[in-house]
Amino acid sequence: MGKPTGFKEINRSTPTERNPLERLHDWQEFAPQLPVVELRNQGARCMDCGVPFCHTGGMMANMAAGCPVNNLIPEWNDLIYRDQWEDALDRLHKTNNFPEFTGRVCPAPCEGSCVLGINEPAVTIKNIERSIIDRGYEEGWVKPRIPKSRTEKSVAIIGSGPAGLAAADQLNQAGHYCTVYERSDRIGGLLMYGIPNMKLEKPIVERRIKLLEEEGITFVTSTEIGKDVSAVELREKFDAIIVATGSTVPNDFFANAPGRQLKGIHHAMEFLHANTKSLLDSNLSDGHYISAKDKDIIVIGGGDTGNDCIGTSLRHGCKSLVNFEVVPQSPDKRAPNNPWPQWPRIFRTDYGHKEAAAKFDYSQNGNKTLQNDPREYAIQTVEFLDDGNGNLRGVKTVQLDWSRPSQNGAPFSPIEGTEKEWPADLVFLALGFKGPEQKIAEQLKIETDNRSNYQAEYGQYTTNLEGVFAAGDCRRGQSLIVWAINEGREAARECDRFLMGSTQLP
Repeated sequence: MGKPTGFKEINRSTPTERNPLERLHDWQEFAPQLPVVELRNQGARCMDCGVPFCHTGGMMANMAAGCPVNNLIPEWNDLIYRDQWEDALDRLHKTNNFPEFTGRVCPAPCEGSCVLGINEPAVTIKNIERSIIDRGYEEGWVKPRIPKSRTEKSVAIIGSGPAGLAAADQLNQAGHYCTVYERSDRIGGLLMYGIPNMKLEKPIVERRIKLLEEEGITFVTSTEIGKDVSAVELREKFDAIIVATGSTVPNDFFANAPGRQLKGIHHAMEFLHANTKSLLDSNLSDGHYISAKDKDIIVIGGGDTGNDCIGTSLRHGCKSLVNFEVVPQSPDKRAPNNPWPQWPRIFRTDYGHKEAAAKFDYSQNGNKTLQNDPREYAIQTVEFLDDGNGNLRGVKTVQLDWSRPSQNGAPFSPIEGTEKEWPADLVFLALGFKGPEQKIAEQLKIETDNRSNYQAEYGQYTTNLEGVFAAGDCRRGQSLIVWAINEGREAARECDRFLMGSTQLP
């Protein structure tokens, strides 16, 4: 694909991010696009590898390997190299309803499974994907696709995150009338309120929503199914239902920790959601958010959510910031038990870590194995400290030995003599999610699994109720946006089959 010898002649190149200290003064995206000439060169690095693992889309070692929506990556890399951008956009939309989202916030498991990535830096698949769709909008190639006919069948989609939107898009193109219900005041679910603006600017989300509206999808906001409208009533009104509410009940591994009740301890999404809403409503002038300004901040938990808490706190102007991770630091290169094409479990530095390192000096922290980074590894919070008035003043931690399991069954043991107190006015818990809220399941009597997720087989998406389907994080558990799109598309296919007896949806 592309230039036959491109992978030998051209080095991997990614956009130069804006200066970390500069971008802390705004909420705009921090990574520009590469010039068209350089994008063509990057497309030329795609090899004629025979079996392109980049778009296989499976699970290995409980993580994605390859693209879950099976993007035709080698095809559009070749088209970019040949300067056939509109054809590349057509190929991209065949498998991915929302490449402007995945091209920005997907961790790119496709690159982790790139054949070139076995011994060279992988092809810059994610950046090329984003550039294709962005140019498509700029050139006017992305236009409303109005269904030529309607089936008179109606489908309710509960939840307007990536799974719900993908399902609605597919079913609308099949000719069904789709109504998407969202309990928040804006459509988009985690795309709107779960991901900060600097990673995904909200006009990009609103642009796609407007397009879907023009294509015939109905959106109903500020309406919580199970509360404002009964789920039973919804089932009586529509021919089918797809539940795509996400996994929104946060984990709280500190529920019984001393001081957990203190003021100043918040779940990550409580912090991120309120910040984005206030930013969109009033540019933060209404004060309806948790401000980190001039405060000592501790983020407990890593991953994308923890990193987003870091970036948001820094933009508020926090006084100090540190990030605790209970696990040991990942290796710089793949470990022997993490072979290609598995997702590489290696040490990464994300945008928030870079920004924190640019603003604060972490090199003097006694427990740190990194030279200048906000993260502390193999550390456990054992107590939240009271200022005497019911407010948080700090946390107490202990270092962990992961080579020595404890007698209580934990895979680690605390190291004696490593207790330490850290100042903290605010603590944000970025500990993942345990499952969906249960109102809808209780009202409709939908069966759930032992993790409280809606019970529906992958590939079938059918619950124990006829005509009621489940897709995305509420079915599979907390996962990636690209998996949510995959499940939304496939659930739409099965819903269409239920409604019509057969389906032509992919």
